Amino acid sequence: MTDFSYQLYSSRNFPPLENTFAMLSGLGYRAVEGYGALFDDLSGVDTLRAALDANDLSMDTGHFGLDMVESAPGKVVETAKALGLTDVYVPYLQPDDRPTDAAGWAALGKRLAEAGKPVQDAGLTFGWHNHDFEFADLGGSDLPMDLLLQASDDIMFEFDLAWAAVAGHDPLEWIKRYGARITSAHIKDIAPKGECADEDGWADVGEGVMDWTDLLQALKAAGTTHLIMEHDNPSDHRRFAERSINFTSKILA
Repeated sequence: MTDFSYQLYSSRNFPPLENTFAMLSGLGYRAVEGYGALFDDLSGVDTLRAALDANDLSMDTGHFGLDMVESAPGKVVETAKALGLTDVYVPYLQPDDRPTDAAGWAALGKRLAEAGKPVQDAGLTFGWHNHDFEFADLGGSDLPMDLLLQASDDIMFEFDLAWAAVAGHDPLEWIKRYGARITSAHIKDIAPKGECADEDGWADVGEGVMDWTDLLQALKAAGTTHLIMEHDNPSDHRRFAERSINFTSKILA
């Protein structure tokens, strides 16, 4: 069976974290992905690492804000090394910080490439995690996601397939285009129209509209290292975690 990871943001509303780790380990997960709030305080890293070790989990990947990567790269690297991360991804830009044209996105790509150098010099993979706004039409042939990746071959791509679909794009085409750069992928599903309104329109993996048989096989063929379950707002995180790993495990058995 493929070893699946789990984005801990999915369980942010279900404390304590130690219980989440025990649940995930019991369901067969072998890794988790951290996010910004978990990395704010270096004093808590040892406790976090001990909880991971106690549940036979690794934290291979993590999300760090661009401001932190730029202003405190040493802290990013120290945190990543202490927790055993191999990959660092910048996950998001606030609306007011997003470029509005191709030149702006190209400049952001160069800024991202420069910010990532200390992380890469420490032996870590560095890249960008998308939402839907990176697929906005800029009036030319290149979309924001293209311009970010064109800035440097060293910028890797953590591909959130569902957000690409929300933006009106076929995720399979993006896997074909950037497969070698897709080092991690978020496995997230979209509920049928009108369903799961209390969960912001997201679904457990396999319960939504995404064609995971073809998509997971394409990611496997592309050599994507980390397959990470995510749900932005589950009403029951155990239900989501269990359904999702059971479904995807059958496809990649």
